[in-house]
Amino acid sequence: MKYLHTMIRVTDPDATIRFFNLLGLNEVRRMDSQQGRFTLIFMAAPGEEGQAEVELTHNWDPEDYSGGRNFGHLAYRVDNIYDTCQRLMDGGVTINRPPRDGHMAFVRTPDNISVELLQDGHLPPAEPWVSMPNTGVW
Repeated sequence: MKYLHTMIRVTDPDATIRFFNLLGLNEVRRMDSQQGRFTLIFMAAPGEEGQAEVELTHNWDPEDYSGGRNFGHLAYRVDNIYDTCQRLMDGGVTINRPPRDGHMAFVRTPDNISVELLQDGHLPPAEPWVSMPNTGVW
């Protein structure tokens, strides 16, 4: 397992980028999703690109981030997302967003902190994951 990033939701991406620039982090990549109506901006300290990043998520539609909703999730890359999810399920953990695509899943800690699991590479979609519905929120 490898730590990847922590996601926070931001209302003013430019101001947040300036803040992280002052801390010594730089923008390393950006992705806009027209369909999802959001922008992802990844920030990292020099030499930490792809290793320990902050993901700034800017939802284009205004939203009030009360109650800690601006903190998103921790993310880890795993060798086999299906084996990892099965091990978690066997241990009593709910898979909130199953890895239907063979690439991404979400679970929550006992304190309801979201954890994103990302497959190292891609696995072909497989049952029972393909048919498994989302549970709760992540």
